[in-house]
Amino acid sequence: MGSATTQALAASVQALAAASGVTLDTSRELFAAAHAVGESSHLSGALADASAPAEARQNVVASVFGDFSQITRDVLKAVVSERWSDASELVDGIEELAIRAAAISDSGADIEAELFGFSRVIAANSELELALGSRLGGGAAKVELVERLLTGSVSAPAALIVSSLVRQPRDRRIRQLLNRAMRIVSSQHGRVVATVHTASELNEAQRTRLSDALSRRYDGKVSLNVVIDPAVLGGLRVQIADDVIDGSISARLADLRQKLAG
Repeated sequence: MGSATTQALAASVQALAAASGVTLDTSRELFAAAHAVGESSHLSGALADASAPAEARQNVVASVFGDFSQITRDVLKAVVSERWSDASELVDGIEELAIRAAAISDSGADIEAELFGFSRVIAANSELELALGSRLGGGAAKVELVERLLTGSVSAPAALIVSSLVRQPRDRRIRQLLNRAMRIVSSQHGRVVATVHTASELNEAQRTRLSDALSRRYDGKVSLNVVIDPAVLGGLRVQIADDVIDGSISARLADLRQKLAG
């Protein structure tokens, strides 16, 4: 992510936070905008053209997305007023706002856990992952498959996020998309996501102790996504973004083998 995009995204997130009346329809419209901009090199080029006056870029938003709600149009105008490093990062930014809007629309839903649960379903089913990731199938068919799998089992915001990402993967793997969405939702809720690999399920007391310890270490609320992994043998392997804390027995054995071989 370029420095220009970093600043543009921060300003855009603030614009969304300042908007009142954000609903799931706002999220749906932002996803639609990301899809439209991502599909049209002419539109994305016009909206990401830093040499054009901000007012001209805002006029393009008003013209192309005139049927959208006032809230969505105002947010999109704020987005295109910023300077983005390139058109692709502009699309990424609109998509992130769509995910954040979905999280805002239902603060009571545990969207991170729902997205994580679906990612584990995909990890355990190579045929499903292939079906959702293949370039051969159309976006509509993939969305229909996702909706059949998720209807009644997850919240409406989680279902919208998954179906929208599947519709427009832009050469990204489905689990990569879900992991990014989980990080964005957690950020919107002021949390950090920790993926914990353990040989056996953690009880509630263990989860609480681990979450509290990580929250102190990372100076913020940490939510846990637990993966049961027999290869760990014992102990825990915790990953937060690029930071890995590996206290597993398997890691200790590997370290011991390396020392013996060295």
